[in-house]
Amino acid sequence: MFRRVVVGISGGVDSAVSAYLLKKRGFEVCGAFMKNWDLIDESGYCSGEQDWEDAQRLCRMLDIPLEQINFVKDYWVEVFGNFLKDYDAGITPNPDILCNRHIKFNRFFHHARERLNADVIATGHYARTNYGPFLEHYNEQEKVRLLMAPDPIKDQTFFLSQISAEALRRTMFPIGSLTKPQVKQLATEVGLESYARKKESMGICFVGKRSFQQFIAEYIETKPGPFVDVDSGREVGQHAGLHHWTVGQKCKIGGCLQPYYVLRKHRDTNVIEVASGHDHPLLYTDMVYAEDPVWINVPPGLDRGQVVRCEFRFQHTKPLVGCSLIATSDPSAPRRELFVKLDQPLRAITPGQYAVFYRNEECFGSARIRQPGPSVAYGSGWLLKGTANG
Repeated sequence: MFRRVVVGISGGVDSAVSAYLLKKRGFEVCGAFMKNWDLIDESGYCSGEQDWEDAQRLCRMLDIPLEQINFVKDYWVEVFGNFLKDYDAGITPNPDILCNRHIKFNRFFHHARERLNADVIATGHYARTNYGPFLEHYNEQEKVRLLMAPDPIKDQTFFLSQISAEALRRTMFPIGSLTKPQVKQLATEVGLESYARKKESMGICFVGKRSFQQFIAEYIETKPGPFVDVDSGREVGQHAGLHHWTVGQKCKIGGCLQPYYVLRKHRDTNVIEVASGHDHPLLYTDMVYAEDPVWINVPPGLDRGQVVRCEFRFQHTKPLVGCSLIATSDPSAPRRELFVKLDQPLRAITPGQYAVFYRNEECFGSARIRQPGPSVAYGSGWLLKGTANG
C-alpha cells in the first residue's frame, strides 16, 4: 500500500538502523536531515555539522538520496521563542515535546508529503502504533493508537504525546519494538558499527556543552531576588533570576543545616520560596490542574463529562501513577482545563511541564500543567510557621 518513505536521519544509530530496515524491506527510501539550530557553541564547535556529515555517510552506504531541510526559522518561532517566553515568566517548558509537535510531526511531515511525494514518514523514535512498525496492519477504518515501546528506559511516547493523529497515521517507527541494546547489536552486525559506537546526544540540543545557567543568561536579563524559607518566612539567600531555577531543584545556599529546594516562584515579587530538605511535605501534592490538552485519542468518557481512570506522568523517566481525570471546562471553550487527582502524591510537579496520560500501554495525549494542587502537607496537619505570602 505504501511505497515511498521519507525517513528523518539525525546522524545517530536509531535513525541509521531505521533507514537500514526500511531499505531491507524494499521501500523506496529517501533520507531527510532536519536543520533546526545553526549557532556554534562557545568553543567554536557545532555538533550539527558532524551529524550532517554522519547522515551523508550513512545514506551513501545505504545508497539512498538525502536532503537537508532548513527549519531554523520555524524552530526559533514555534519552539525556542516559546521556550524563552516561558522561562522569562518563571515557567519550566519542555522543548522536546514542542519540537515533535511543531517541527518533526508538522513541518517535516507536511514537507515530506507535499514536497517529497512521500506516502509516509519514518523516524527513529522508540514508540509503536497499532498499525505495526511498517504500517503492515494499516486500516483506514481503525483509529491509530500510540503505544509504549517495550524498552521502558528508551520509550519516547512521552515526547510524542502532542503530535496529531493525522501525522501518526502515516508514520513508521521501524525500531519501536526493539530495545536499545538490540538496535546497537543490529547496527554492528550490518556494518553500521560506527553509529553504534557514537555517543548519544543528551539534554537540550541548543544548549550544547554549556551549563544551562550559562546558556539561559545569554537570552534573559538577570533579575536578582531573595530565596525565602517557606517555614520561617526568613530570607536565606539571593538568586540571580527566576529563570535559573525550577521547582524541586536543589539550591546552592550556604550555612544550612540541610539543603534547600525550590518550592514556588513568584514573578510579581521575584521571590523564590524554598523548602528545607529534599522530601519536605510541601513539595508533594496529589492534585494537578492542566490546560489546553492535545489528544491523539480522547480518553473514553472524558468528552461526556465522566471521571476517567488512567495513568499519569510528568517526567518521562518516572513510573506511571494511577489517576482520576475530569474535564472542568466545556470541550469547545477557548481554554480547556483538566483536573487530575493522583492515587499517590508526587514530588515537585512543575508548571509548564506536561501531564501525559496512558492506559494499557496507550498514550492518549497530554496537557500543559498550569499549577499543582494544594500540598498534601495541608491535609496532614503540617503546621506552617510562616510563608513569604503571609
